[in-house]
Amino acid sequence: MSDNDLNSRLDRAFNPKVVAVVGDKRAMGYLWLNAMKTFTGKVYSVQVDPAEIPGIEAMGIENFPSLSEIPVDVDYVVCAVPRQVSPRIIADCGQKKVGAVALFTSGFAETETDEGIETQNEITDIARASDLLLIGPNCMGIYNRRLGVRHSGDQPAGDAGNVGFISQSGTHCINFSLVGSVRGVKCSKTVSFGNAVILDAPDYIEYLANDHETEVIAIYIEGVKDGPRLLRVLRETARKKPVVVWKGGLSKAGSRAAYSHTASLATAPTIWDAAMKQASVIQADSLDETIDAANVLTYAKPTTGNRMGLIAMTGGQSVVITDTFEREGLEVPLLTQGSYDKLSQFFNIIGGSYRNPLDAGGTIGMGFIPGNLQKLFEILEEDENVDSIAMEMGIGFIARRLRDNPDMLDAMADTLAAHNQKTKKPFLTIVHPGHVEDVSAQVRDKLLERGVGVFANFEAAARALNRSIAYWRFKAGLD
Repeated sequence: MSDNDLNSRLDRAFNPKVVAVVGDKRAMGYLWLNAMKTFTGKVYSVQVDPAEIPGIEAMGIENFPSLSEIPVDVDYVVCAVPRQVSPRIIADCGQKKVGAVALFTSGFAETETDEGIETQNEITDIARASDLLLIGPNCMGIYNRRLGVRHSGDQPAGDAGNVGFISQSGTHCINFSLVGSVRGVKCSKTVSFGNAVILDAPDYIEYLANDHETEVIAIYIEGVKDGPRLLRVLRETARKKPVVVWKGGLSKAGSRAAYSHTASLATAPTIWDAAMKQASVIQADSLDETIDAANVLTYAKPTTGNRMGLIAMTGGQSVVITDTFEREGLEVPLLTQGSYDKLSQFFNIIGGSYRNPLDAGGTIGMGFIPGNLQKLFEILEEDENVDSIAMEMGIGFIARRLRDNPDMLDAMADTLAAHNQKTKKPFLTIVHPGHVEDVSAQVRDKLLERGVGVFANFEAAARALNRSIAYWRFKAGLD
């Protein structure tokens, strides 16, 4: 099968018009059928025993005893039947010529039992014989935010996203979409692919590399079946768009857990690290780091320079933000003499300093003197020693004022958003969790709504920015 042909077939599955859910049970609260309530197309149920589906008519979903009896072509199937029944359903999918089937069922090779291994081999042979795109087994399948194809009723739906996520883990796949959404990362398409008996990570990477909705690709992977192919596909994709890779199972015990999870074989950490550097992808070590990397790639403008202009609200924080960014490999240089001349005309040095970092709380009234804040932005924007700008918001000192005066919060957010729209340099904000966390959450939401990147701490912001700089340097041919 050519790459173009496979991409076309995957496109049918990722953008379905008709979805069938096979084996959803009342005992599970109709997990899949309820998740598909937001789907813009047509959903059918397949259940042999009518006793399993009382009340399904109230959901507006028609049930059939078999896939073959559905009167239209089916683009995507979710299969949640017991393991012993799965070969029959996979055969039915092949005969029906569905676009793809995601097999939620687990208990296959990852169990290391003879029955599990034999059944996995059986469904693999059936799928190959009928040229069926089988996702999984032991997976959650596809999520398309725009179309409302979901594997969790909590996942957002109805608007488009720009970050694709490929995951061997169903939990990480769901959490990336849920936690990422709260932190401003909207998924275009995701797939949880489990044991990967037919389709493997490189197939999905190639698809998302050519997907016009997807601007950033993030991946959680536990094992590699074809290392050279994965490396080649990653390298080719990274030339088109940023790729973030989070590898699970690098420790000895972690590799054992990975095998029992998705039957994935371990890769030595040093070999994996060298391969990822050769592919020029961004590496992450956790869900948070993966989301942070996607965040900076989505919200911050590209740069190949590592010199920071930093704004903090107090002296202590100005020291810590500087240490943190330097420790993560970024530079906090002195500004030009021209910048100091301008700063000296209005900067409040009582309890403040402007050498870089700018200890600016008194000068900008903790954000409530927008004229001075705008002057700081303009000076850092023009300074030739500054490649990127990061600002600590210091919400803890003004939380109650913001809560009592929401217009003040909007005005502050508007000032930051106006700078972010005009700047040619990456601009990041840091909003620490605080003693009045509901206000911190409001600030984060207001900034994200206006397209301003937000991070929960200095370490996350510095690490994500430094990793993105390495990627943009690769794209520019500098490293």
